Amino acid sequence: MSTQDQHTARPRAATYQDLLAELKTTAAGLQTLHEQAIEALTPTVQDMVRSGSRDVQRIEHTLDQLLDHACLPEGLALFKTLCRHYWTLAPQATGAYVHAYREMWDGDDQNYTDEVQA
Repeated sequence: MSTQDQHTARPRAATYQDLLAELKTTAAGLQTLHEQAIEALTPTVQDMVRSGSRDVQRIEHTLDQLLDHACLPEGLALFKTLCRHYWTLAPQATGAYVHAYREMWDGDDQNYTDEVQA
């Protein structure tokens, strides 16, 4: 390998390492944002379920938000909780949210609809 080849190989390795470090930092920041959103949405979901809310607009708005954070187990658990509640009000609409979850996160949970009904 010539000196010139060795010289050009080093920047690639350094660039790769820099990109990897930047990706890890970005992923950690995204993880933090998901966790903060889940923490902020938890009381809303608990309140709606506890009070037996029939406010379809509020429920759907919250489900829309939860879809963005259902990639984390805690976010998915909140999403499922609110879906179970919403199922009693609008099974067809709830099914659409389950379908949206599957499309968005490519979930392999084939028993999800059964869990929502339980």
